[in-house]
Amino acid sequence: MNFQQLRILREIIRYKFNITDVANAIFASQSGVSKQIRELEEELGSPLFIRRGKRLLGLTDLGADVARMAERVLFEADNIKQAAAQYAVQDQGILQIATTHTQARYALPEIVVKFKRSFPAVRLELRQTNPKDIPSLLLAGEADIGIGTDVFSDVENILTFPFYEWSHIVVAPAGHPLASGKAVTLDELVQHPIITYESGITGRGRIDEAFENANLHPNISLTALDADVIKTYVASGLGVGLIAPMAYDEARDAELRVIDCAQPFAPSTTSIAIRRGRLQRGFVYRFMELCAPHLTENDIRDAELLDGNEHLQPGHPFAHPRLSYWNRDLSLTA
Repeated sequence: MNFQQLRILREIIRYKFNITDVANAIFASQSGVSKQIRELEEELGSPLFIRRGKRLLGLTDLGADVARMAERVLFEADNIKQAAAQYAVQDQGILQIATTHTQARYALPEIVVKFKRSFPAVRLELRQTNPKDIPSLLLAGEADIGIGTDVFSDVENILTFPFYEWSHIVVAPAGHPLASGKAVTLDELVQHPIITYESGITGRGRIDEAFENANLHPNISLTALDADVIKTYVASGLGVGLIAPMAYDEARDAELRVIDCAQPFAPSTTSIAIRRGRLQRGFVYRFMELCAPHLTENDIRDAELLDGNEHLQPGHPFAHPRLSYWNRDLSLTA
């Protein structure tokens, strides 16, 4: 048994038992992948996969158990590499951050600038992705830090901390009937087509809850992954936009107007997350501290020792102290 065989086992599961895709992903031949698996099964004395001819259909009971143990072995092997890297160089390497377009474009620039001034030798990779994919990138070791809204709840082995809070704002083209200067009600909003985020991301649940609690049925005419797309179609006159406030800039979005809402939407919390149990390099903690100054490296390490989300419960020393809020002047305030 060797690490290569365990990695192939993990990749076969990740690529839904498609040997061709696995071979392409690890730059190996299909016959080489099949040979490694056969040798592992021969060594264990039992099949790991359910087969139909040459096709793999799924895992046997033994295969499922071995896959879980292989994941732990590979995870700890990565920790060993991280430990060696930390002793070799303290301020060099790659920091991979999985996040959304909105966070990368609007919330992180000042933080990234500060980080690069302190760690010029660290290569920073911003992986802009669908919010729902952020947890899987953390769990797969393909990202060191994840930043998103409403995507980490109840995901095992991910440790989350609050970054900042915000509430959705209403935007409309200049000259729109709702852009009269007075605060609008939800009843008035539902009289117009609404353009906003896809379900399940970027606090969309707070929008749905607000209308549901008011017993209203909004006309959601268009949805998108990020606010820039939403703003484009709002500016085209296709509807009123509901977006995160950090995505609005008065100078850049001169064709749009922010409309006060008489019934503000419930606040959302953007979180910063890491894989629980993974040995982190020092600059990972430094980046997190820049995002959330109320946290320290010791806080993060202590949270690793707690069960579940115990560190986020009311009364815990670093649950939500001094949590920043993205206010109406479009900046983070403590």
